[in-house]
Amino acid sequence: MAFNIMIVDDSKTIRSVIKKTLQIAGVPIGELYEAANGEEGLAQMKEHWIDLVFADINMPVMTGIEMIEKMDQDKVLEKTPVVIISTEGSKTRIEELFQMGVRAYIRKPITPEILRNVVKDIMGDYDAK
Repeated sequence: MAFNIMIVDDSKTIRSVIKKTLQIAGVPIGELYEAANGEEGLAQMKEHWIDLVFADINMPVMTGIEMIEKMDQDKVLEKTPVVIISTEGSKTRIEELFQMGVRAYIRKPITPEILRNVVKDIMGDYDAK
């Protein structure tokens, strides 16, 4: 089974790193969508079926937290699992994110092993390439 994945980060370089790391990790990707902020991410999520979202916290226009709050107001999007990938790592912030329904928090830099394990924990076991 391949997963449709959304990567929401204001850095094109970071989006590319996450994409490449997912490929190295052997995560089966169906469609991969990218957005530079939460507003763009929401618009794409309303157009395409997304199985899993990787998002940064701090972005212009709409932050990752604001995006999650908007997702929670949508009956379809509220069930879409979100993983935060960020350099921000205060214990308080991470606790807030989990209370909002975030499924995992990954602190940058990321590794293929970490991504593989997080995807398996959330989406269930799959055969890595």
